[in-house]
Amino acid sequence: MPHIVIPDDAPPVMAASTAYRRLLERILVDYHGTLPANEDQLIERIAQADVVINIRSSTRFGESVFGRSPHLRLLSLWGTGTDNVDLRAAARHGVTVTNTPGVSAFSIAEHALALLLAVARRIPRVDTEVRGGRWPRGQAVQMHGKTLGIIGLGAVGRQLARLGAGIGMRVIAWTLHPNPALGFELVPLDDLLRSSDAVSLHLRLSPETRGFIGKREIEKMKSAAILINTARGAIVDEPALLDALAAGRIAGAGLDVFETEPLSDGHPLTRLENVVLTPHSAGVTPEALEAGLELSIENVWNFLEGRPTNIVVSGDGAR
Repeated sequence: MPHIVIPDDAPPVMAASTAYRRLLERILVDYHGTLPANEDQLIERIAQADVVINIRSSTRFGESVFGRSPHLRLLSLWGTGTDNVDLRAAARHGVTVTNTPGVSAFSIAEHALALLLAVARRIPRVDTEVRGGRWPRGQAVQMHGKTLGIIGLGAVGRQLARLGAGIGMRVIAWTLHPNPALGFELVPLDDLLRSSDAVSLHLRLSPETRGFIGKREIEKMKSAAILINTARGAIVDEPALLDALAAGRIAGAGLDVFETEPLSDGHPLTRLENVVLTPHSAGVTPEALEAGLELSIENVWNFLEGRPTNIVVSGDGAR
């Protein structure tokens, strides 16, 4: 039987899932409920593994990890992002990498819309004032009739487009791989930035998208615009965003992801009233968690049965 290791379930999500209980009914699993303290401890945990199910994106799989894990054949990622994995190194060492695309799309899209409305209606600030005995009025912005610009038309971007249209917004989009068959109005990136009242990011983090939204892009946005990011923090130039928010160059931001996580005490973003912050939790709902964990395990069985699914990079080097 293959040696399966879960090296990083902290805080625990896999351990409490129905998917994990079903997995244990079929096979023994080497489970670790704490994060590896360093790369050496990660390698110690997975050195004999044939299969690794990775839970946390903070656990990084680079050249030395693959090089010192001689039995590893499959790295099954829970989640869509692969920025914690050196995919070229995985291919060189004959390791197939899979992920769980689409399972959190509804959850993340709902969260993006919630952030947008929370910023536009100033809900956290107004809530604080009401609890303090005040009665603020006239501080909200209506989104019906406004333009929502979506950058990235993967599963999440497409679902947010539907939600935005559902509340009466005009939806426009830009994507790295345009496909008119998707049925959305596609526009050049600069046009999207200039004309959108809200811009929501739904790109994967890669060398091409790191710092994708920087000073130049932010300066093209309307002064009344709101930026939403539920993708990856590093897609946005954080200092440039901070400057724009502090100066009122854009109206606000709703952020679930950050360049460094968790945020440090007293981080400048936490002192801005025109920002709504959540702790990288857009996809963390019971429904999305269970579906993603189930698919990460399904990817393992399919691989072992010779019909791999949701391949990001194949052990033979094909992507």
